[in-house]
Amino acid sequence: MLTLIIGALVVGITMGLLGSGGSAISVPLLVYVVGHDAKVSIAESLAIVGLIAFFAAIPYSKAKQVDWSSAVFFGIPGMAGTLIGAILGGLATGAMQLVVFGGVIVMAAGFMVRKAFFLKSARACPLELIKDQAKSFGVFSRLKMITEGLLVGVLTGFVGVGGGFLIVPALMVLAKLPIRIAIGTSLVIIAAKSLVGFLKYQRVLSEQDLAVDWWTILIFTLVGVLASNFGSRVNAKLDQRLLNRVFAVFLVLIGLFVIIKECSGV
Repeated sequence: MLTLIIGALVVGITMGLLGSGGSAISVPLLVYVVGHDAKVSIAESLAIVGLIAFFAAIPYSKAKQVDWSSAVFFGIPGMAGTLIGAILGGLATGAMQLVVFGGVIVMAAGFMVRKAFFLKSARACPLELIKDQAKSFGVFSRLKMITEGLLVGVLTGFVGVGGGFLIVPALMVLAKLPIRIAIGTSLVIIAAKSLVGFLKYQRVLSEQDLAVDWWTILIFTLVGVLASNFGSRVNAKLDQRLLNRVFAVFLVLIGLFVIIKECSGV
């Protein structure tokens, strides 16, 4: 129980601080500490991260730090991609999914470092102040956003990652959103994609006589929501560049552990 609570705290704080990274912690924790099946853990992670993202997005939305236009252009293709990824995940072995998960997490570290170079300010920025920037959000940028949303969605469905480490930099570069608005928008997108993935995995698990542990989901979600609220509150007070670099190192360690663990088992 204590391990679950600590894990939920870390997942929630990470989601609130960065708008991403929750599944990087929850999937390995559910598989290697709690002892759940890989596919069950992926489904549970989608539910946990999706619910935490939903509640974490509320304060950003109230502060008008969600760009709903970008959420639509990224989120709808992302939901379609998540459905495709979940179908592919049902056909793959659990070990294969975890190896891919580890590779994705290591890749995420690179994007976290890359994102740090785009961070200009972590201060709050009302959505009204970026209207001039939004005018330059042209057709090409929208097409790139739709394409990336689809691809990130496939990863979400296949290995259970929310994909915030890809979504946040994409929103900052393609939609020219400030960091906090990119984070708030990312949380909305993650919540939508995770819902689609979780619903699809219910059918996948039932076909294999497996089921999620609702008690685990409940504990993670309740503690994670409280922790994410704390994380979003302290976000503006921290050095975003340093935060992203430290978390990138953490992601590399987790990703390599999962890859080595699964490959050695094979």
